[in-house]
Amino acid sequence: MTDKIRIIGMLAACLLMITGCSSSASYSAGGLKVIMTCGFAEDEVLRIEDLSCSMQELKVYLINMREEYQAGLGEKIWTIGDGDESLSARLKDACLSGVIRVKTMVLLARKNGIELDDREIGAAHSAAEAYYESLTEEDITAMAGVSEDVIYEMFLENALASKLYEYTIRDINPEVSDDEARTITVLQIMRYTTGADGVSLSDSEVDHIRKDMESVKKQIEEGADFESFVADMNEAPEGTISFGKGEVDKALEDAAFNLSTGEVSDVIRTGDGLVLLKCVTTFNREETEANKVRIALQRKSEAFSEEYDAFAGGLACDLNEELWNSVRVEDGSVEELSDFFDVFNTYFGED
Repeated sequence: MTDKIRIIGMLAACLLMITGCSSSASYSAGGLKVIMTCGFAEDEVLRIEDLSCSMQELKVYLINMREEYQAGLGEKIWTIGDGDESLSARLKDACLSGVIRVKTMVLLARKNGIELDDREIGAAHSAAEAYYESLTEEDITAMAGVSEDVIYEMFLENALASKLYEYTIRDINPEVSDDEARTITVLQIMRYTTGADGVSLSDSEVDHIRKDMESVKKQIEEGADFESFVADMNEAPEGTISFGKGEVDKALEDAAFNLSTGEVSDVIRTGDGLVLLKCVTTFNREETEANKVRIALQRKSEAFSEEYDAFAGGLACDLNEELWNSVRVEDGSVEELSDFFDVFNTYFGED
C-alpha cells in the first residue's frame, strides 16, 4: 500500500455530534443516519448492516486516541470545556465516528468485491499477536477485557478499509505540476477594516487607512525600507507569509502572483482589510514541494469521499444509547501503551 494512513484517524469528514440525543431519534452525519435504539447484545455498542462494534473494540480505539492526546497535552486536558461541550465528549464522538467509518468502508469493500489475500490475513494475525502480547493485564482490563480475537478482527477491518481506499484512488494522477503547486513568499503590511468588535469601519475611516497605505508605498518607492513599515504598521499576526493558489483572498492572490521578486504591489482591498505586498520570492521550492503533497492528498481524499458518501447515504447505524452513554473517556488508566495504529503500519504500511 502506497499511503500509510490511519483509517480510524480519518474523522473530519464524518465527525458526529450526537451527545444529548433522545432514544429512538435519528440523525444524519456525513450522509449516514445514526439511530438511537435498543435490542442489542450485552456489549454491542453499534450495528451497521451485519457489522457491529463491541465495547471491547470501542475501548481499544478510544484509549489509543486518548493516549495520543495526553502524550502531547497532558492528562488534565479532559477537564477543559469548550462552550457546553468538553474535549472528552468531542474525542468520544470522534472515536465513534471513526469506528463507523471503518465499518462502512468494510461494507463498501464487500460491495466492490475487494478481499484480503493470504499474505494480508497472515499480517493481521501477526499484528494482533504482537499487539496483544504488548498489553498488560491492566491494559486488557481498561479495554473491557479485550481478547486477541477481537484485536485480530480490528486489524482485518482496518486492512480491508485501507485496501478499499487504495482501490478507490487507483486512477488518481498523483503528479502535480510546479505551476499548479507554486508557492510564493511575500512581506505584507496589513491594516484591518473591521474593529475589535467585528464591526466594519466607516467609508471615511477606510479611506483614511488607504491614504496612509498609499503614502507608505510612495515612501518605499523613494527608497524607504519596506521591512521597517512591516514592523511598525502590520496588524496581521505574521509579516512574512507563503501561500499557493486558492489559499488566500482572490484579490491578494492575483496581486501577489503578478509580482516579480522585490516588486511592491499597489494597495489591495481584501475581505479583511487593506494590504501592501513585497515579493520575496516568486517560487519557494520547499513550500511548493510540500504543496504538491497536499494537493495530491486532497485529490485522493475528494475522490474517495465522493464514492464513500454516496454509499454511506444508503445506510443506517443503530447505536446502543444506554451503553454509549456509559462510556467515559477518562476510564481505564494505562501505562506506556503500545500504539495500535503504529502496529498496523508496521505490518501493513510501506516506507
